[in-house]
Amino acid sequence: MTELDEKAALSILEGYRNDPQQIISALLDIQEASGRSYVDRRWALAAARVTGVPAARVHEILTFYSMFSETPRGRHVAEVCLSGPCLVNGGEELLRRLSAALDVSEGETSADGLFTLEGGGCCGRCAGAPVVRIGDEAYTVASDADAAALVLSFRDGDPAGREALRCVRWGSCPKARTRRIRWTSRGMCPEEAIGPWKRPSTWTPPG
Repeated sequence: MTELDEKAALSILEGYRNDPQQIISALLDIQEASGRSYVDRRWALAAARVTGVPAARVHEILTFYSMFSETPRGRHVAEVCLSGPCLVNGGEELLRRLSAALDVSEGETSADGLFTLEGGGCCGRCAGAPVVRIGDEAYTVASDADAAALVLSFRDGDPAGREALRCVRWGSCPKARTRRIRWTSRGMCPEEAIGPWKRPSTWTPPG
C-alpha cells in the first residue's frame, strides 16, 4: 500500500492555506488520502503550518475526536455504533459478528490490512439500529451471513454485493444528515462538535 508522499500531502493542504477554520476538513482529507486511515505526524505538523493553527491545537483535535487516528489502521474502518439506540438493539452482537467475520477483536486490524474494527458513536441512523459505518455509508448487519457478505464485498471490490445491507433510514439527529458524517468520542452531533466544516459542492440533502 503506497504511503502518502510529501508532494501529495502538500497539494491537499494547499487548498486550506491560511484557513484555520477548515483544519478538521484538512486533516480528514489527509487521513483519507493516507490509505491507512490515519494522520502521520509529519502531515499533522504541515497542516498546522499551512492553515495557521498551532501544532498543539492540531494534536488536541487528533486525540479528542474519535474519527481520527495518529497510528496506521486498515484501509477501511468499520465503526460499530455503540450509542444508546444501537446498543439496546444489538450493537454488541453486531460487533461480535464483524469480529468473527474479520477474525479480529475491537481495535485490531485484519491480517490483510483492509479493515480495522472499532466501536463508535452515533451516526444518525437510529431508525436502522444497530448499524456499522464504513466510509460515508452505514450498514445493517442482521446475521453472521450478512457480516460475511459485507466483508467479502469490500475485499472483492463489489459495491453491489453490499447494496442490500446499506442503511438508508435516518434517525432523529438532523445535524447528522450530511454526506460527511463524522462523530466524536463524546457522541456529539458533527456540526455541534466540530464547528464550521467544508460542505462538498455536490451536497444535497437525502430525500
